[in-house]
Amino acid sequence: MSRYFRMLVVTALCCVTVASAQPGRRRWGTPAVPYDGGLTFVRLRWTNGTYGAPPVGMGVNFWMHEYPGAEANLMSVLGNFTMVDAETDGSLILSFDDPDLFKHPIAMLWEPGFWVMTDAHAERLRAYLLKGGFVIFNDFETAQWTNFEAQLKRVLPDAQLMTLDQTHPIFSTFFRIGRLDIPNPMNHHLGGLMPEYFGVFEDNDPNGRLMAVVNYNTNLAEYWQLAGRGFFPIDAENTGFQIGVNYMMYGLTH
Repeated sequence: MSRYFRMLVVTALCCVTVASAQPGRRRWGTPAVPYDGGLTFVRLRWTNGTYGAPPVGMGVNFWMHEYPGAEANLMSVLGNFTMVDAETDGSLILSFDDPDLFKHPIAMLWEPGFWVMTDAHAERLRAYLLKGGFVIFNDFETAQWTNFEAQLKRVLPDAQLMTLDQTHPIFSTFFRIGRLDIPNPMNHHLGGLMPEYFGVFEDNDPNGRLMAVVNYNTNLAEYWQLAGRGFFPIDAENTGFQIGVNYMMYGLTH
């Protein structure tokens, strides 16, 4: 990364930190942000149903982690660095069966290691993915994989989870990511773990449309939420934002 570009990113992070520190949540999450054709951040809410494989521990309301700072900061960077009409003053929290979900091309689900859902939820999420929706799974680790994989099979029984590396187009959609095999910094809550990325492709064709991306053994949203506070190394924060922007750009263009 050039010195000039590094300074641009640092400046953007300082701006979003100031913005997210303002009092009040404005329209983050609720009330509903009216649909106007722009890109609104959608966080998926899971509150009832069953596990695919019971995890160790409880996961009530884990879908709310990093709310609302993560989405506020990511959307601010997206709006500053791209030509996307990004909603930077609000977001949505939608359940799987909310009909408004189908108005939005991208949705993000936190803590799938503790994810619960009903059969009806699985059917609606399947319909969303097959109709062209793109889902980002984020923030789970180690043995939590078991529940995530079991739940994914309820949504897409034939789905194969395929390893993604930096050669996949999603990691160069806007920013070119040079390396993914860098452990989380030790002050990250998953410090020391090596992030892994997986994809779910339409018809299990690795050359086809990526319907979902899976961030395993990492939590990109932690970088977004704590941007510009000096808590993480700037290179780690930058990469976290670059991957997030790439995800949004990929979801919009595929």
